[in-house]
Amino acid sequence: MIITHQLTKIYQLEGVVVNALLAVSLEIANGEFVAIMGASGSGKSTLMNLLGCLDSPTSGTYELDGILVNGLNDDELADIRTHKIGFVFQSYNLLPKLSAVDQVSLPLIYSGTPKRRELAAEALITVGLGDRLNHRPTELSGGQQQRVGIARALVKNPSLILADEPTGNLDSHSTQEILDLFQQLNEERGITILLVTHEPDVGARANRTITMRDGEVISDVPKQLVVAEKEPAQ
Repeated sequence: MIITHQLTKIYQLEGVVVNALLAVSLEIANGEFVAIMGASGSGKSTLMNLLGCLDSPTSGTYELDGILVNGLNDDELADIRTHKIGFVFQSYNLLPKLSAVDQVSLPLIYSGTPKRRELAAEALITVGLGDRLNHRPTELSGGQQQRVGIARALVKNPSLILADEPTGNLDSHSTQEILDLFQQLNEERGITILLVTHEPDVGARANRTITMRDGEVISDVPKQLVVAEKEPAQ
């Protein structure tokens, strides 16, 4: 699904050159559940923005679902975001005056999809909020608000979900519930999930862990190898 080759992002900030991403080459297959880990400033959010077609690389190439993203115009990038990618954010990004079903309907308005409320209700039922369709954010817990955010990403039927620190504002119980939901969507629906996190326990739920430092990938390890490395010697 995702192929990057020597993907690089360089910023000029007040005359200072910042190498945010340095020659990152990755392949992520359809249906993988991948955690991208690293400390603040490691480049993981920059990589996520590039993969989400929210920013353009300085150099290198990015191919998504067989489409070479480099060189696409703004309308073409927006079309990819609308039809192929669902976004989940740490801060939920919910509008305070809208009900859950209206929040989830919003992406469908931009794409001109009919029967928006019905599809939004189905997505909310999928994430376990069938009894909260008309609740506003102030009437929902943090975990429930994040479920609304996931339903909003899910309603477009994306092939890829990008989740940026989705459990960063949640307690441990809600964190496990949200991770269970991501795992369910990955296993039952085959949705490719890329989850950015700096928390090892969260990253451990993925089937593959990509670790970044100073704009570079320093390790790319399948889950079974990560577990094996933690086992004490006999």
